[in-house]
Amino acid sequence: MRFTLKTDDLAKGLTESEVEAARSVTRAMQTITDGLKSDLRSDVVEAGLGQRLANTWRGKTYPDGGASLEAASFVWSKAPKIIDAFDRGVTIRSKSGFWLAIPTPAAGVKGLSPTGGMKRITPGGWERRTGMRLRFVYRRGQPSLLVADHARLSKKGLARPNIGRTRAGAPFTRLSGRVTVVVFLLVPQVTLAKRFDIAGTARRWADRVPGAIAQHWK
Repeated sequence: MRFTLKTDDLAKGLTESEVEAARSVTRAMQTITDGLKSDLRSDVVEAGLGQRLANTWRGKTYPDGGASLEAASFVWSKAPKIIDAFDRGVTIRSKSGFWLAIPTPAAGVKGLSPTGGMKRITPGGWERRTGMRLRFVYRRGQPSLLVADHARLSKKGLARPNIGRTRAGAPFTRLSGRVTVVVFLLVPQVTLAKRFDIAGTARRWADRVPGAIAQHWK
């Protein structure tokens, strides 16, 4: 979203009043940039999506240096796809046409890629990271499951192999404390609710441009 104030080209010899007008417009657009960015960040936090996503909103005022009657405010997000999804309220489906795997807290947030690097959690990445196998559980009329059998929950609530070690260091499977842990929920699609209104917030700040110019006018 971008706000611009356009005027005719400036004559070469600007008068003192024209210079001050350019400064006022530029300062006003800096105020608009900061205000819009702050409100958009607040919208994300109030929607329950966290400060990390909120901080993806960035702002810049042009020109970089000096003043101009054509100063412009530019505000954008470094996570445009996520922001757009929650702004519009979209339905997400699996690319392969099967299931979407939604991780539970027991899954953690990172998995192991086939090349050994860490990446966003997936069922395959979880299995590679933990060395455990997931079992499919179909539930009619409810989300199906991927579960880990003979597992345990760590102090952080993560699913782990229920393995202990002897005094000599040899691994063994514990018989006590074994549980089946739900690691992923499987659904055909997920509909994200519309959480905020970017266009509405932008319009409110666009309406404040004349007042901001007047405020900065000396």
